[in-house]
Amino acid sequence: MALLLVSLCLAAVITLYFKNNPLGHSRKFMIRRFVNWFPLGMTYAFLYMGRYNLNVSKNALGDMMTKEQFGLIFAAGTITYGLSFLLNGPIVDRIGGKKGIIIAALGSALMNILMGGVTYLYLMGRLKTNMVVAFSVLFALNMFFQSYGAVSIIKVKAYWFHVRERGVFGAIFGTLISFGVYFAFDWGQAIVEASKLHIEGQKTAFQGFIQHIFAIDTGTTNATWLVFTIPAFLLIVWALIDFVLLKDSPKEANFDDFDTADASSSPGEDDSNLKISIGFMLKKIFTNPVMITIALVDFTSGVLRNGIMQWYLVYAHETKDTNPVFFEGSQFFIKNWGLLLCLTGIFGGFAAGIVSDRLFQSRRGPPAAINNGIMIILLIIMVFSLMNHPTMLGLAAVMITLTVIGVHSLMSGTAAADFGGKKMTATASGIVDGCVYLGSGIQSLAIGYLSHKNWIYWPLFLIPFAVMGLFLALRMWNELPAATKKYILEVEKKEEKLQQQQARASTDPAGVPN
Repeated sequence: MALLLVSLCLAAVITLYFKNNPLGHSRKFMIRRFVNWFPLGMTYAFLYMGRYNLNVSKNALGDMMTKEQFGLIFAAGTITYGLSFLLNGPIVDRIGGKKGIIIAALGSALMNILMGGVTYLYLMGRLKTNMVVAFSVLFALNMFFQSYGAVSIIKVKAYWFHVRERGVFGAIFGTLISFGVYFAFDWGQAIVEASKLHIEGQKTAFQGFIQHIFAIDTGTTNATWLVFTIPAFLLIVWALIDFVLLKDSPKEANFDDFDTADASSSPGEDDSNLKISIGFMLKKIFTNPVMITIALVDFTSGVLRNGIMQWYLVYAHETKDTNPVFFEGSQFFIKNWGLLLCLTGIFGGFAAGIVSDRLFQSRRGPPAAINNGIMIILLIIMVFSLMNHPTMLGLAAVMITLTVIGVHSLMSGTAAADFGGKKMTATASGIVDGCVYLGSGIQSLAIGYLSHKNWIYWPLFLIPFAVMGLFLALRMWNELPAATKKYILEVEKKEEKLQQQQARASTDPAGVPN
């Protein structure tokens, strides 16, 4: 049933993509662009599976990995991810998104295989080093390679999508993140369940397949390492597909390149024939107040997104011993966490993207501000429902992911490319996305520590970041690249005026249609 719902959502996303064509691209171009972004996007989704499988493994390992240890490991990875963009963003701007996404997929696959190996050795009692050290190093390296993924997808998008189309692409970007979360949590949990040495009750077809293929019943312990090695195999498959199908720009796919009306097209900003140094790119981004604001908004979204997504299941599972009634009331959310995050993330991404393009002329600040305002209310609800209202707590947590994916897809997936320009898209979006994971690393350390004292500090810690995100988004309410403003005035306003003249011409002087 869950797979059917996700498939229907994917079909809806593809349908909306083909129906959203404000620039009147040819059918052939729309199809080729789909062939370009779909495998690229699915690779990114499975990168998420190879990232958040750590969360699933923590619950599978139980007390063998405490929440403090998990917080340290996750923080090591996310901080590495955030800092890696200073190097990987400029590299992808030079080598292109195709090479970048292949590096991301193959590098992450290798690290997941090694994490699977460490898990195997640990469960077999053969690990001679500290588990936290081993996982921290490998997860940090995994996140280093993962950091190539986001900047690569945005780099390719910058050449294939006009600014006035990017709100919807930001929604597609958010959808792909949501699919990745579903793959990580629900598919990952299904792998964990299938890898158990002893399965209670009737085996599902998937469990029987995994048990047979990997001969789990011949082992002496649960094959939890499969939660790392199976995503690694899937990433290798998608890397091969990308190698065959992906093109960095329309020109490479035998189409004419077109003006995307982002910052690279603004007066005095044409960098199409320049070879830009890394220092120049970093200086230009770090001295741009709009880019700094975008990065700070996404920093708060990183705290909020992973502050919910990473810790809800940990909290819910912990109540099994401390508050059994609450645990029973949380079962719907525990069992369907990945699916719920997927569905709400898709809706949140599309709502934010469509509102941005249709209601606010592709300004990204207004929907980001609205979403942060909603998050403040939902976090307050979490504070008052934390101990005694499992359904209300679960609903609030899921709805926060809806709003925060909307913010993240607009900032990292869209605004950074709008204001960075095609030549500096990867560097700009990388710095912005890096701030997301710096925020994630901070919350991982903080909540891992605070929750050990009292879980009430969990939502209380997050509220100030939602307030900060609201304030910053309000500051960029009216911001648009100069080229986008010019396009709206010279093209869209002119077309609107022409339509009005045609409407008037179709009536007689008395106002009665001819």
